[in-house]
Amino acid sequence: MNRYLSRFILLVLTVLVAFSGALPVQAQVFETAAKQAIIVDYDTGAVLFEQNADERMPTSSMSKAMTIYLVFEALKKGRISLDDTFLVSEKAWRKGGSKMFVEVDKRVRVEDLIRGVVIQSGNDATIVLAEGLAGSEDAFAQGLNSKAQELGMAHSHFMNASGWPDPDHYSTARDLATLGIATIRDFPEYYPYYAEKEFSYNNIPQRNRNVLLYRDLGADGIKTGHTEVGGYGLIGSGVYKGRRVVLVINGLPDEKGRAQESARLLEWGLKRFENHKLFSKGETVGEAAVALGKAKNIPLTLKDDLVVTIPQIALKDFTVSILYNGPLIAPVAAGQEVAILRIEIPHMQPIERPLYAAQSVEKLGPFAGALAKAKILITRQ
Repeated sequence: MNRYLSRFILLVLTVLVAFSGALPVQAQVFETAAKQAIIVDYDTGAVLFEQNADERMPTSSMSKAMTIYLVFEALKKGRISLDDTFLVSEKAWRKGGSKMFVEVDKRVRVEDLIRGVVIQSGNDATIVLAEGLAGSEDAFAQGLNSKAQELGMAHSHFMNASGWPDPDHYSTARDLATLGIATIRDFPEYYPYYAEKEFSYNNIPQRNRNVLLYRDLGADGIKTGHTEVGGYGLIGSGVYKGRRVVLVINGLPDEKGRAQESARLLEWGLKRFENHKLFSKGETVGEAAVALGKAKNIPLTLKDDLVVTIPQIALKDFTVSILYNGPLIAPVAAGQEVAILRIEIPHMQPIERPLYAAQSVEKLGPFAGALAKAKILITRQ
C-alpha cells in the first residue's frame, strides 16, 4: 500500500503573538553552569531543556525526597499518622551532617520528623523515619529501590535514606524529575510541607535551604542537596499562571551558583512556554481514506484530550499531521487504532499520539467489492 500523509497547519493559534528573529529555544537558555539539568512541564511531560539529564550523579540530600515519598505513601495508606511517634536510635542521633537535633531515646512525632527532613534536611530525622517505617535503614533502602523501579526511575539506586555519600548510591536528573512529578501528583495533601520556610525544634530554628521559596517565582518545593563529589543541586518546582514545571540541577560549585541557576531556569521554564489544548477527547481530528468499504472516509479521534507545551517563539510555526498506511482496507471497527497524530514544534521533540476510528466501516458486498478492486487496479496502471 502507498503511504499517505495528510498534513495541515493548525490555524487556531495564528492570532497569538510570534517572536520574529528569535534564537532557538535552548540557545536562549545558553548552557547552564550545572553539570546535569532538566526542566519538565508537569502537565504535558514535555522536556523543555536538558543537559546530561541521564548522566549518573550523586544525589546528596535530594535523596530525602525519595524517603519522604515513602513516608507520604504510608500516611496516605493509613499505616502511620502524623501524630504517631518514632524512637530516636543512637545511630540516628550520632549521624553527622545537617541535623534536626533530635535526642537519643526520645520519641518524635512523624509530622515533626517530616518537617525536620524537608525544611531542615536533618540526616538524623531521615534515619528515624526510615527505622520507624522499616525497622532498619538498610531495610528501608530496599523499599526505596523498589519504589524507584515502580515509578520508572530505572537509573537510580539507593543505599541509605539520606543520600549519604556511597559509590552505589546514585540517580540522574531525569529520574529525580520523575520523583518530583510523582510526589506532587500522588500527594497533593502533603506536598505543601515542601513550601514551608522555617521550622523550630528543640528551640533551634532553621530556615529552608531552598532559596527559590524566598523569590517571587511561584516556587513551592522541593529539595536541595550537596556533597563534595556531586556539588550543589536541587529538585525544584513552581507555578506561574496555573502552569507548573519541575526542574533538577546538580553539580554547581557553591550555594550562590545553585541559587542563581535554579532561579534563572525556573523562571525561563515558567514564562517562555505556554500550554495549549489542541483537541478534545472524542473530537474529530481528521479523516482517513477507506478502500473496499461502504464509506470512502472514516473520521479519526483521540481517546484523551491533547494538551501540548509550545515555546512562545513557536506559536505560529508548529504543524499537525496525520500519518497512516492508506487507504485503509474495510472492514474497519470503531475504536480501532488506524493512524498517528504527529505534532512538530520547532526546537522540541515531535509528539505522537494514536488515532482511532470514530465509527465502523463495513466491507462491500462481493459484486461491489470486485468492482472496487478493479477500479483500484485500473487506477494503479
